[in-house]
Amino acid sequence: MNLKLTYTYFISSILLCFGMHSFAQENSTDEYEQVSDSIFFKDKYGLNIGLDLSRIGQSSWDSDYQGLEISADYRYSEDLYIAAELGNETSTFNEQNIINETDGSYIKLGVNYNVYDNWIGMQNLIYVGVRYGFASYSQNLQSYRIYTTDDYFPSDIRDVDVSFSNLTASWIELQAGLRVNIFDNFYLGAHVQLKNMVSVSEINNFDNLYVPGFRRTFDNSSIGAGWGYSISYLIPIYSKTKTQAVDN
Repeated sequence: MNLKLTYTYFISSILLCFGMHSFAQENSTDEYEQVSDSIFFKDKYGLNIGLDLSRIGQSSWDSDYQGLEISADYRYSEDLYIAAELGNETSTFNEQNIINETDGSYIKLGVNYNVYDNWIGMQNLIYVGVRYGFASYSQNLQSYRIYTTDDYFPSDIRDVDVSFSNLTASWIELQAGLRVNIFDNFYLGAHVQLKNMVSVSEINNFDNLYVPGFRRTFDNSSIGAGWGYSISYLIPIYSKTKTQAVDN
């Protein structure tokens, strides 16, 4: 996936968000109305589009990494959200004995369930979620050092520049996070991830050191972990009128 093209898609989505939000404001009535001992209010339903700030931050300070992730979720019911993430990563594994570059894209699909009971008119989230992740990527082994215990001869470094393409991987991911409304329809969020690899392409005489979306892998475990924080914008599509009793 071309990062410039992905940025273009995201900026276009933000412009669309503002346009739809302005239209919604022009065609909306008061969000709250108190009648007798009850308050009637409009609960927003729509599409939330976000950008992972942690990957942008890492791309700026880590010369061995470039990445971008766009997220989206749709409020299906009062507490259930259909969610997805789409991303691209290029990561260089630069260690003493090996230099390898991984490049590819990934998609994650699943749901989030909000466990937080909001106050009237608020749409903050404390959620748990599940994802199925799939990545398509390539590995490029640039050089490696042959291990030796002989101090007399210098280390033998082989520059090979060998590529392994058409690789795939899939995993199951659990998420827990929160999302807070900061102003208007803008939100800040943070989450943690726990992952379990389901399948991964095998490479002859080489390991998958990194999988886009799953990130760092280890020989003796299929478990991975991650985290992120994001900024997002809610595109209101429709609303439902809810009623809440007022204590006298």
